[in-house]
Amino acid sequence: MISAAARNVSTVFRATVALALLCAGPALGAATAFKTTLAQYAAGDEALAAFYRDRDYDPIWTGEDDLQRRQAFLQALAAAPAHGLPRTRYSDSALLDLLGAARSPRYMARAEAEISKMFLAYARDMHSGVLSPSSVDGSIFRTPDRRDPLELIESFAAAAPGPFLKSLVPHSAEYNRLLAEKLRLEGVIAAGGWGEPVAEGDKIEPGATGARVIALRNRLIAMGYLGRTASASYDAGIQRAVRAFQSDHGLLSDGVVGEGTIEAMNLSPRARLGQVLVAMERERWLGEDRGKSHILVNITDFHARIIDNDKVTFKTRSVVGANTHDRRTPEFSDVMEHMIINPTWNVPYSIATKEYLPMLKKNPNAVSHLRITDRSGRAVDRSKVDFTQFSTSNFPFAMKQPPSGGNALGRVKFMFPNRHNIYLHDTPQKSLFSREKRAFSHGCIRLNDPFDFAYELLRRQVSDPQGYFKDRLESGSETLVKLQTPLPVHIIYRTAFTQARGNVQYRGDVYGRDAKLLAALVEAGVVLGSAGG
Repeated sequence: MISAAARNVSTVFRATVALALLCAGPALGAATAFKTTLAQYAAGDEALAAFYRDRDYDPIWTGEDDLQRRQAFLQALAAAPAHGLPRTRYSDSALLDLLGAARSPRYMARAEAEISKMFLAYARDMHSGVLSPSSVDGSIFRTPDRRDPLELIESFAAAAPGPFLKSLVPHSAEYNRLLAEKLRLEGVIAAGGWGEPVAEGDKIEPGATGARVIALRNRLIAMGYLGRTASASYDAGIQRAVRAFQSDHGLLSDGVVGEGTIEAMNLSPRARLGQVLVAMERERWLGEDRGKSHILVNITDFHARIIDNDKVTFKTRSVVGANTHDRRTPEFSDVMEHMIINPTWNVPYSIATKEYLPMLKKNPNAVSHLRITDRSGRAVDRSKVDFTQFSTSNFPFAMKQPPSGGNALGRVKFMFPNRHNIYLHDTPQKSLFSREKRAFSHGCIRLNDPFDFAYELLRRQVSDPQGYFKDRLESGSETLVKLQTPLPVHIIYRTAFTQARGNVQYRGDVYGRDAKLLAALVEAGVVLGSAGG
């Protein structure tokens, strides 16, 4: 039986022979018809029109010397679905159809223009993503690095086609590991999934027996967390496997199978595949140049990390924005420039008017830990102000909290000035860090270990980071400390992410953003695997 790849090569060869015969015939009339038609088909695309005009409409796909380029692109298109790209936007079969129909100069010109359009769409999607992030969710402030289409096709025409097409594929270790997980999940789906789910009900604890324990055991075996065993009771082996599963899914790793663990365990491989496809798209948006050293905050994981040369050198728990329309932490990248030790909290206008103004209307002496000042910065005598006359639209005062141990920002904040007014900071509300899901803030990111975070940043520029920090802390005065080498900050949202060693990590879709992105990818033509559990 002839393979699909062999059939494709054969079809390309036959189309090449036909194209060569056309090119070798009486040239003048055919060439004129080709150029005129190609100009018409390229006219609707500014980049292609300029590209072909500058080369006097010399083809790059349908010429007798273009076989290598056609074959390289055919192979790239055949692999596009493996990367989670739309099958309907471009495909190897569509390219073959265009070549097969190119039996006259006019049809050759049409094939030439359409394949170039297909190339530009494929190159853009593979290199920097299928979707426009902010058009799917307004809290995603990312502008993928879209290459100029004219520069792109000019570079391709001048390059060796195979290596050039391979260079478009993201090269990050994260992307490669996600791709491997995608292929693994597709294999699981094709094999029938992970079997029967674990029935909902009371917690399953060590020592338990019965049908739900057997279902739990079988699920853990199918998912690779437990070796083959006939145990029908919740023994130590199953408990270890549950803890490993819980750790990989951001759950409290206590070995007790409660509602959250059952919900995560019962998600199908198809659902996990959707998370991986979205993570691959997000990875394309982020691009390659993230900084050899950078700060990474994953909203869904509730952690902040410092990365040096692809290795995690520091990690701490975080609290992120609550899941309300005005508090969700946005996604964006910026550069951390300085930290402020003993910070003053300048209360955002929205918080002052929405949260504190109602209190002041009832009691002018409410929130007495906050200073109220007028537009000139002079202190306001609360007893002489009728706060009931103000609203969220006409409140004329500013509110601030001086440096102190009880300051809402704690004792230090880390600044990467941005239009969203988002930063990392300490907090006096330490109890929130013991929660499994930590979406409680107004949008900024609170750190569980802010002093250690500061030491790690200062280690790069002073010999005694702890002493340096504590001297300024103990002064009680607000102190700005510049980072001699500013660090990129990437606030990301990944419900599927990898690690150098160990299993892929999965988290909940805390703001529902991944559901939106997956729906948009499917609408664009991305196929979410085959049916299966």
